[in-house]
Amino acid sequence: MYKNVLNEYTIGVILLFSSCFAANAQTITGNPSKNYANANERSDYPPAETTNTLKSIKTDTTWKPVRRLWGYAFGDYYYNAHADASNRGAETNYNSVPTYRNAFQFRRIYLGYDYDINKKFSVELLLASEPSANTNPSNGTTISGGDNLADNKMSFYIKLINLRWRNLWNGTDFIIGNQWTPGWPLLTEKVWAYRFIEKTIADVHRNNPFDFGAGLQGTFDPSTKNYGYDVLIGNNTSSNLLSATNANTGFYKAFYGDIYAKFFNQTLIFDLYADYMRTAPVTAIVGGQARHMIKALVAYTTPKFTFGVEAYTQNITNGVTDEITKVSADATVNAISVYAHGVIYKDRLRFFARYDSYNPDKDFIATNVYTVNTNLPAYSPFTKERFISTGLDYIPAKNIHFAPNIWFIQYKDQRDASTEGYLPDSHVLVYRLTFFYTFGK
Repeated sequence: MYKNVLNEYTIGVILLFSSCFAANAQTITGNPSKNYANANERSDYPPAETTNTLKSIKTDTTWKPVRRLWGYAFGDYYYNAHADASNRGAETNYNSVPTYRNAFQFRRIYLGYDYDINKKFSVELLLASEPSANTNPSNGTTISGGDNLADNKMSFYIKLINLRWRNLWNGTDFIIGNQWTPGWPLLTEKVWAYRFIEKTIADVHRNNPFDFGAGLQGTFDPSTKNYGYDVLIGNNTSSNLLSATNANTGFYKAFYGDIYAKFFNQTLIFDLYADYMRTAPVTAIVGGQARHMIKALVAYTTPKFTFGVEAYTQNITNGVTDEITKVSADATVNAISVYAHGVIYKDRLRFFARYDSYNPDKDFIATNVYTVNTNLPAYSPFTKERFISTGLDYIPAKNIHFAPNIWFIQYKDQRDASTEGYLPDSHVLVYRLTFFYTFGK
């Protein structure tokens, strides 16, 4: 009896196994001679997909990840034909450069790396060196600045490092880390197109081009990208861990916002920018420190010709103190930049010209005596400025530029000639042969 039961049980197991094997064999579409044991290719393990599964698989062959090392550099051979004896213009590259000095000089070197983690996330890294080495005309000693090391060698610092989350929602990216602010690098600097000649007017006067924070960059019409915006909340420290312009880092933040519109096949551009940043008070008597800017750009731009007007007004809360009344007051900056550039001959020779006017305090009273409270770098309420630059741009090959140009700035003291501290009008005139090249991008 036990033998019969055992035989029946064994026969049942064999029949069940056979039926399962047969059912599985009917669904295999690959080579039936291959199995786990003899598979020697990645595609053979596990076995080939079923016909139903194959229909649902779609491979995206259009996306190719970016792995790009790139950089650029620009500098000049310059000849300083006339210097300002009072060394005004601390924002400029030629502050404290004596008359008749001439030298070869790099003004900027970039080394960047862009890396796509996947279709949604990418990383941007940018190392920068922006050296300077000027001479004190009174004693001939070298004044090191920019990004020089202690031994006056050029060095890199981390200017940008950020993570971008693409299309957080349709048409908008989220960026966190050290990044460009909406002030000018994202649009108006590109319209001006000659950063290697000079910064935009807001950049010259030391408003933040980059900051550590979290931002959104997007378009309202992702398919055409004619209307867009950029917003950022940052530390107001640029790339520093701490900053002299914001002694209470961690207590106050900088807020940036920009909207733009492009019309007529993106040839007519309107851009509106605003920011607000509160900083540490100088003293209890002076009161809280803050500043905010409103800036606008109108430009007509084509590959052959560009004309642009960029202007801003900036209010500096408790920026100055009247030494007669001993009362702190706001200072209001007004500035405007007008420029044009275009083609002279094919894609080989272009021209550029620019004029800036800068008034550091429109409410300045010439006979009063003021002290400066603001911690905006290099700010002075005393001196109006007129800047002119013009030249030619020779392009022997793509991404290579040689640009002979004139760099001129005039300084005019707002104080009455009889007022303490008055300085006579003066100017800086520099003749330059500028070079600029880009690689890997």
